[in-house]
Amino acid sequence: MTPNSRRKFLQAASLSIGGLSASTFIFPSKAEAATPQPTLARKTVYLWDENSKNNGPDPTKRPKMEFFIPEGGGTQKRAAILVCPGGGYGGLAPHEGAPFAEFFASKGIVSAVLTYRVSPNRYPAPYGDAVRAMRLFRSQAESLGVDPAKIGIMGFSAGGHLASTVATQPDLYKEPEDDLVNKISARPDRAILGYPVISFEEFAHLGSVKNLLGEKPNPDLMRQLSNHQQVNAQTPPTFLFHTADDSVVAVQNSFFFAEACARHSVPLALHIYPSGRHGVGLALDNPELKDWSTVLLRWLDDWLPASTK
Repeated sequence: MTPNSRRKFLQAASLSIGGLSASTFIFPSKAEAATPQPTLARKTVYLWDENSKNNGPDPTKRPKMEFFIPEGGGTQKRAAILVCPGGGYGGLAPHEGAPFAEFFASKGIVSAVLTYRVSPNRYPAPYGDAVRAMRLFRSQAESLGVDPAKIGIMGFSAGGHLASTVATQPDLYKEPEDDLVNKISARPDRAILGYPVISFEEFAHLGSVKNLLGEKPNPDLMRQLSNHQQVNAQTPPTFLFHTADDSVVAVQNSFFFAEACARHSVPLALHIYPSGRHGVGLALDNPELKDWSTVLLRWLDDWLPASTK
């Protein structure tokens, strides 16, 4: 697609969303009555050996996965999701981690919250942590009761950038300390991107670019990490959620990724809501947004155990 045609696509999509009233949007219905919450098992898996340089000096920020495992459920293998909180590659937002892992676990999905390296660590540190986590997750699928062909990745804001990098480029960088490289795939089977940073060029979130690539980022690397440019036929099915008036990460980021998925025939769900601040998370305090997770569950329907539907 040429730059001019892409601009026309974006303008048309922007006008369509901006011109619709709230009543024009089809919002999800209220969730069904809550089912009993399952008992959860919790465990921590560190990504790197105890003496690894990748752990950094602060033990509280050591890269790891915090697992939320629903107990029971019989012998059927479960789906799983790795959750990557946002934070502009400068921190990790708590409300975009554990609440979602608990939410998925309540629906019978094994989940894990990723603690990954952020600034002053630069690329490829966060990416190295994320692909290592996906490989470890898949390598432990049997012990977790997980179907290794149903492991997704979810990310918000800069965590959405990280998740979309893994989804589109699972072998971009191979960390020498990762003994699972070339043995186990890091490619997720689905991607869930909430108000994601996608482009490091047009409509970029400059704070994320600076925190990940430094003050003077390499233009070639900026293009490489503009993940809509890396979508191909192998990109996993993707769910995108954004608000049209997001003042921090422009909604065009989601448009870019959706357009690329459509071009490459990647299964796609794009949900743009009229209004909502950046970083809404589950958005339980927003009447117009709080049911977006119900829409997500419908998209994940074939991954949900029958007992949770």
